[in-house]
Amino acid sequence: MSVWHGDLHKRKPSGGKKRAYRGKRKFEQGNFPVETVLGDPKRKIEDGRGRTAKIKVLSEKYACVTDLTTGKTTKVEILRVVKNPANVDYDRRGVITKGAIIETSLGLARVTSRPGQNGVINAVLIGEKSS
Repeated sequence: MSVWHGDLHKRKPSGGKKRAYRGKRKFEQGNFPVETVLGDPKRKIEDGRGRTAKIKVLSEKYACVTDLTTGKTTKVEILRVVKNPANVDYDRRGVITKGAIIETSLGLARVTSRPGQNGVINAVLIGEKSS
């Protein structure tokens, strides 16, 4: 079963049913969300609209973390997913999405990219590592 963004299933403003006047179209088709997890780097390339390619990160163990005080960006290993405010279930399963808090060797960082859409995990440092 696929995700569909068509509106043929909705009702009219009067409350009556809409009758399908055509079939489903390719541009109305959607995709299931990519749930990026920790693990060996694995990516999937899908065709987008307008001859574009969308790179989706299925699993990754490194992130590009930027320290806003120094402006320096380094590639560091992700130790674990601390919190994911997007979904309680993602929190438990350790899924990385935009806004997720990850623990790295530099400290805690917040993910600023969309791994399922951009094909990379970028983050900004929000807390120093406590020793």
